[in-house]
Amino acid sequence: MYLEHFGLTSLPFTLTPDTHYFYELTPHAEALEVLNAALDGGEGIIKVVGEVGTGKTLLCRKVMNQLASHYTGLFLPNPYLSAYEIRQAIATCLKLKMGNEANQANLTQAIERRLALLHQHGKKLVLFIDEAQALPDETLEAIRLFTNIETEKNKLIQVVLFGQPELDQRLKQSKLRQLQQRVVFSYALRPLTLAETKLYIQHRLKVSGYQGEPLFNANTVKLIWQASRGIPRLLNILCHKALIVSYGKGEHFIPNTSVQSAIEDTENVRRYPLWPKWLYLLVPLVIFECYVVFAWLRGAA
Repeated sequence: MYLEHFGLTSLPFTLTPDTHYFYELTPHAEALEVLNAALDGGEGIIKVVGEVGTGKTLLCRKVMNQLASHYTGLFLPNPYLSAYEIRQAIATCLKLKMGNEANQANLTQAIERRLALLHQHGKKLVLFIDEAQALPDETLEAIRLFTNIETEKNKLIQVVLFGQPELDQRLKQSKLRQLQQRVVFSYALRPLTLAETKLYIQHRLKVSGYQGEPLFNANTVKLIWQASRGIPRLLNILCHKALIVSYGKGEHFIPNTSVQSAIEDTENVRRYPLWPKWLYLLVPLVIFECYVVFAWLRGAA
């Protein structure tokens, strides 16, 4: 590939949520702070929402990697779980040996006993659920009931929901209002700004071993930011493709043409740069002038 050509030791713009590349830009740093504060505070349900590709899974893995030793973390990447299946997953995480014939009531009782035992040893379970907007209603209700497991002072299980904005819409439904009321802390991940995009690209290149003048200049960064709308996953795709195009041409820096080629080859991006701000002001003026001229010609006739 282009690693040797650009002096890189690893691919800088892969889509795998690798915490080695995590960079605490404002939205992700704030989300991380909210999550850590909520977990330390013992809150039952915590929610993080964001558009597709804004870095929710990477953030989830970062939090899990930083969990203190008194936490036991369980990550569920597949949201299509029934209430029974999520109980089984928790039981497995807690190393409970329950036969396949165990019903939901037995599973719940065994989980409650094990969580109480963990609490006596100063430990607590944290359940991380990705793509939570796709959870069935019965599973969301089971999660709410699990947060009822508590002592007089402490929750014995904490839940962190990561989902797309549709999760907020679902929680507004009347049938899920009890779960919504249990969400004490919430954070909405936003896309990156132009300045953050520049830092993001530089950081990933640096982590990948790049040393030298910036590969992407101010113009190419702006093109990538406009096309990607500041969404990290799309940023990665465009930067990766632009590097491939420039490598194929033998170029050691990324020109606008390589970025434009990457944009044309990628779906779900803005294919044309945004109009300059002055143009938005000019259009109404031109329309007004045309109207004046038309009125004058009409009067003259």
